[in-house]
Amino acid sequence: FTTLGDTSAATAHAARMAGQILVMRPSLWPETVRALIVHSAEWTPQMRARIDACNGAKGQIQALVRRYGYGVPDIGRALLSTVNDLTLIVEDQLQPFQREGSAAAKTRDMKLHRLPWPKEQLAALGAAQVELRATLSYFIEPNPGERGWTRRHRYASHGLRFRVKSAIETVDEFRARINQAARDEEEGASPAGGEDWLLGTFRDNGSLHSDFWAGSAADLAERDAIGIFPVGGWWKEKPFLERFDGVARYALIVTIRAPGSNVDIFTPVENVIAITGAINA
Repeated sequence: FTTLGDTSAATAHAARMAGQILVMRPSLWPETVRALIVHSAEWTPQMRARIDACNGAKGQIQALVRRYGYGVPDIGRALLSTVNDLTLIVEDQLQPFQREGSAAAKTRDMKLHRLPWPKEQLAALGAAQVELRATLSYFIEPNPGERGWTRRHRYASHGLRFRVKSAIETVDEFRARINQAARDEEEGASPAGGEDWLLGTFRDNGSLHSDFWAGSAADLAERDAIGIFPVGGWWKEKPFLERFDGVARYALIVTIRAPGSNVDIFTPVENVIAITGAINA
């Protein structure tokens, strides 16, 4: 047994922060507001020391995250990028499943987002350590008839996951890996390694996934795509409820940091996005 306290006050603080974000950016989706609150959070030095002491053991780290959450959110980080930080926000949607005739429903859409990294600036940093954080937020539709404690997909209508392109993959190879990851999730297989995320929470049953990667700037420069793909839920498993063609919205937030560096990684991307917007207009 243990004690809990101040959850009501924490709820009020979270609601205030959501309101502040919407005042500054009223066009954001609710999925995005929730993602920004979580994405802005950082562990205190004491929390981080406990996590680092796990030496990469995923089970121990995840147990601590259940205790600490993602840390203390910060309204300044939620709204602004600094010169040596860069945050990208994507709001998009996909149709997770489809059904043809009387056949079983199958997965349908996968989205691949190219990341406009400042490759020259990152390459100039070479072996310097940089950090990447990705947060995926979406809302599920609860199963109207079952509580969902005995089967993995019984409660949630669908699930979404993300993967990031490795430095040595082509885009086609990355697509093939995402397809394999989706099949592994469906079959209950253990996810393949190789991405070296801190938490490794892709098999989480929630509807918000946030994780951290650290490596060299040169490596990150080539990790320039992120894929979003669906995994099963009752929309797929219960076609008689006729929700297999439902559309799922999601918010994706990706941040790169170059701590201790004076290199401007924000302005080059800002210029690329501005030029692209002018061309599209």
